[in-house]
Amino acid sequence: MIFGKTLTTLAAAAAIAAAAAVSVFAAAFALFAVLQPHLGAAGAAAVVAAVAAAIVGLAGLLAALKAEEKARPAPAPDAFAFAEKAIEMIKDRPILTVGAGLAAGIIAFRNPALAAIVAKALLDSQKPPPR
Repeated sequence: MIFGKTLTTLAAAAAIAAAAAVSVFAAAFALFAVLQPHLGAAGAAAVVAAVAAAIVGLAGLLAALKAEEKARPAPAPDAFAFAEKAIEMIKDRPILTVGAGLAAGIIAFRNPALAAIVAKALLDSQKPPPR
């Protein structure tokens, strides 16, 4: 069942690719046929080649821009923004903040190794990464 569905999907993709190739070829031939009486066979072929090169170049440029956009690292989180959010939460919900503080204290009291790991992670996240 899955194998048949996969083959059907691959056949559909191949049909779409073939249709796209035929369309591109037909468009190139139509451009050649329009330009051939005015420029001759060699001139029309040169224009068709130039148009194809321009399209390929534009597609490559767009692909390179998208790849560069994805390659940029995400901005580092701002420590001050986290502190500001924490202060806003303390002001907006003081009871919840006290409860969370008590829960964190109980967890730290029962498992000091976990508290040490969390404290180390918080302190290490504030250091700038090495270059």
